[in-house]
Amino acid sequence: MAEPRYVAFLRHGDYHQRKGVPSARQPWALTDRGIAQAQAGAALLQEMIGKFGLNLSPKLHSSRQLRAWQTAHVLADELQKSNLRVDSIHETSALGERSLGSAANLTVAEVEDALRNDPRYDAPPVGWKSDSDFCLPLEGAESLMQSGARVATYISQTAEPGQVTVFVGHGASYRHACYHLGILNQENIAAYSMFHAQPSLICHQSDGTWCHLAGAWKVRSPKDEPKD
Repeated sequence: MAEPRYVAFLRHGDYHQRKGVPSARQPWALTDRGIAQAQAGAALLQEMIGKFGLNLSPKLHSSRQLRAWQTAHVLADELQKSNLRVDSIHETSALGERSLGSAANLTVAEVEDALRNDPRYDAPPVGWKSDSDFCLPLEGAESLMQSGARVATYISQTAEPGQVTVFVGHGASYRHACYHLGILNQENIAAYSMFHAQPSLICHQSDGTWCHLAGAWKVRSPKDEPKD
């Protein structure tokens, strides 16, 4: 019988997000609030580890965006203060948010204007930014569902048996990853968001399925603008 594998995944902390720009690949740092959120998230993670009697993998994983990398380093510092071993933080593009390809870091209005003025394409549909299956017709772009599949594959391949493996990344790709892992249905993807730097604990069970053990989803108002 396969040994269970445990995963703690965290969305990055609050950061200096430029208004009007889909937040996926923005290169800006955490705010002071974001640093405090990461410190609080480390305490919550320690509580989860203790509650379930688990061991922490000494290798943390982070997306390459600065806000995620900083969140992972704050986590590592706080965990080490509590005598939990952290040897390394592995950065990977596999944990990145949905890519907009050649439209990265343009504002929503600029993306839509670019497509309107490109004779090869139609204007994107209303609500394209939060449509799970829509992919911009631009080089390097992917849909939210594709980003979730990428993240789910990485988590499945790197989570270590008998330990809690920590992943720091982005809200939308995590929610879509949870759909691919069988933890959320498609309706829940739109209904939920994630709190900044608060861990969720999931388990890959001996029967091959994933289940949610701890960590609260943030319930999104229907009027809320989806963010990473």
